[in-house]
Amino acid sequence: MAERLNLIRFDWGPVGADTVAPGAAFVAVVDVLSFTTTLTVAVERGISVLPYRWRDDSAVAVARRHGAMLAVLRSQAGPGQVTLSPESMLRELGTARIDRLVLPSPNGSAISARLAAAGSTVVGVCLRNAAAAAEWVRDRAGERPVAVVAAGERWPDGSLRPAVEDLWGAGAFLARLADRGGTAGWSPEARTAVAAYRGVAGDLATALPESASGRELRANGFAGDVAVAADQDATRAVPVLREGWFVPAD
Repeated sequence: MAERLNLIRFDWGPVGADTVAPGAAFVAVVDVLSFTTTLTVAVERGISVLPYRWRDDSAVAVARRHGAMLAVLRSQAGPGQVTLSPESMLRELGTARIDRLVLPSPNGSAISARLAAAGSTVVGVCLRNAAAAAEWVRDRAGERPVAVVAAGERWPDGSLRPAVEDLWGAGAFLARLADRGGTAGWSPEARTAVAAYRGVAGDLATALPESASGRELRANGFAGDVAVAADQDATRAVPVLREGWFVPAD
């Protein structure tokens, strides 16, 4: 007899995504610092976002071909440009008139593009939209499986570094899913993510800046990005990847 798949599954990084995504009605990708937070800010403002795997000359060509703005590195940003920084996205998109953005990222963006190429329906999730995303997915998935992928970061040798902020973001989304029906039939990994989130849910404004990624961003002058990312349930925007672009959920 074939083993029954868990109704809710959770794993890390691109290889984990390949493992848990097959058969899922939706795959939630979580990259709190900073891809899915920046993505959610953009989509909230009606901007379609193309997740791109590489930050090189090919990204420039893709942006030009689609008539889109290309997000640049934080260190390279000039007036009117946007980066992977969600704070800069809030600031610059308040005045810039754009409707398409190419957003390169080696973690969340690359995983999203990888999943979409394999036929998955991808949802961008962060702490800012966890409740809204869970409600949207729950209403449409029914009894079908849902997968959650924490993007994580990279060690200098390129290997996956599990990032606790992505565990908390995944747990926030999963905790909202669990509000109806509990966690029966869930994978142990998914239940563990919920427990990790609940352990810091009342103190995220303090815990997120003290995470390894939070400390790194603050040391480089981007404390504002951490504050934007920690603003739980600040938006109802739910980015869904359709035909290569993240757009607002219908």
